[in-house]
Amino acid sequence: MAVRKSGFVLSLAGSGWWAGLMSRSRAVGYASEYFDSGVFLRDLTRRIAFRTESGITGRRPDLLAYLEQEMVPAAHRLGATAQIEANPVAGGGPLLIARRDEDAGLLTVLTYGHADVVLAEPERWRSGLDPWRVTVEQDRWYGRGTADNKGQHAINLAALEQVLRARDGRLGFNLKILIETSEESGSPGLAEFCARHRDDLAADLLIASDGPRVTAARPTVFLGARGSAGFTLRVVLRERAYHSGNWGGLLRNPATVLASAMACLVDGRGQILVPSLRTPPIPEAVRDALSTITVGGSADDPDIDQDWGDPALTPAERVIAGNTLEVLSLAAGNPDTAVNAIPGSAHAHCQLRFVPGTDVAGMIPAIRAHLDENGFSLVSVEPGHLMNTSRTDPEHPWVRFVLASLERTEGTRPDLLPNLGGGLPNDVFTDGLGLPTIWIPHSYPACAQHAPDEHLLAPLARQALRLMAGLFWDLGDHSGY
Repeated sequence: MAVRKSGFVLSLAGSGWWAGLMSRSRAVGYASEYFDSGVFLRDLTRRIAFRTESGITGRRPDLLAYLEQEMVPAAHRLGATAQIEANPVAGGGPLLIARRDEDAGLLTVLTYGHADVVLAEPERWRSGLDPWRVTVEQDRWYGRGTADNKGQHAINLAALEQVLRARDGRLGFNLKILIETSEESGSPGLAEFCARHRDDLAADLLIASDGPRVTAARPTVFLGARGSAGFTLRVVLRERAYHSGNWGGLLRNPATVLASAMACLVDGRGQILVPSLRTPPIPEAVRDALSTITVGGSADDPDIDQDWGDPALTPAERVIAGNTLEVLSLAAGNPDTAVNAIPGSAHAHCQLRFVPGTDVAGMIPAIRAHLDENGFSLVSVEPGHLMNTSRTDPEHPWVRFVLASLERTEGTRPDLLPNLGGGLPNDVFTDGLGLPTIWIPHSYPACAQHAPDEHLLAPLARQALRLMAGLFWDLGDHSGY
């Protein structure tokens, strides 16, 4: 297979391909042996023990220790130099850059991962499970970070080692590694850091892993992420509550006002009512990529509400290529113990998940104008955390190259998603560093990511090691670049 990029031909069947066939098989075989020997489980168990919760003040020593004790040695095993840098934003965790330079004329690959995890919440895990210890139960390996993201970047780094071993100390391309420690807190400082280290991170493409596959049985490739824009609606009318019997009918109820205001933004069927926040036109290449994708349907998946959301979109388009406005939480008075009183205030934390083409910069003014037009001037709108959207063109040559490599290893054509439904700092790489981005997730939808009982599926992890070893071999084996 040959694809063209910037005037060069990239080929899976390049010079010496037949001679290198057995070497590729050796690299993939080494990946299988690494898993089967128990070394991968041992490495992952050691890494899960680091309590790298970026959302807890005081975890900075754990974040730094993970980089120093795990990522620096991993980089050195790859023959890469590594340095740990402070975050340019106050409160952000440290970052690691590692690089291995083989030849200035070779392809340069950047890979990324994050060492931090969401809150462990040990009290919510099933009896017998400890989020800081890997517990093996048949095919499931439980532990916080097994799926998100320690297990995933551990697979990629280990696959690189197997290629280095199979190619007698060479990768066949230049390698750069970026590990951050604040992704679960919104990646504060990552954009600024990458801008400051633009030359150090210069590459031809990003190969990284995060998020779930569409299904556990088949590999997935995705090319970006939907954006996430938070905002809070707030109605503050009085400093305290008043008896509902004595004052009901005389005092405006802020919870009623808030509920009505939310219903004017998104209706009872989940359809966005603010014109500028609706899904922009979907490119044909995106529609084509999603035409064969089925969302949900696995044993642990929730039942999809077919009558929810934009009726003009398929379920796959709604979650991958569409905009959604979600109410994440709302409160007035005492939410758990109601009393006979009209609350003085009410608020709702909301979120717009959005795709490329959305005027997210105009979101707050658009919501403000829409509320005013519908008589809700008492409702204030406060902007929240923003993570931008981005995606690589599904027809990009590197996308075809990666799909062909993954299929070559396992004989299964991967699912291609133009972007993940969730959020990732992908725009830092596409917009900030100007890179095509290709993500190959090593988890699956029922992994309990961000929830109690998070786990990695062992057969999937083994397959992922083989897939990545084959891909990294092919990246170093193509000709004509």
